[in-house]
Amino acid sequence: MHIGPYGTEPDTLAKMYAYMKQHHYDQDGLHHEIYLSDPRKAASSSMKTILRAPVRQKN
Repeated sequence: MHIGPYGTEPDTLAKMYAYMKQHHYDQDGLHHEIYLSDPRKAASSSMKTILRAPVRQKN
């Protein structure tokens, strides 16, 4: 879960990729985003986005 403006999503993705590397997973496709907040109604600092990336265990 990413909380904050869209512009800081790369920081959250970097944490996800570091976690994958530490736990011996490889990314297995492109990540995608599920937007939970309406940017017209929510403050950018409280916007919520689910970031998902397919993974596979390293051989």
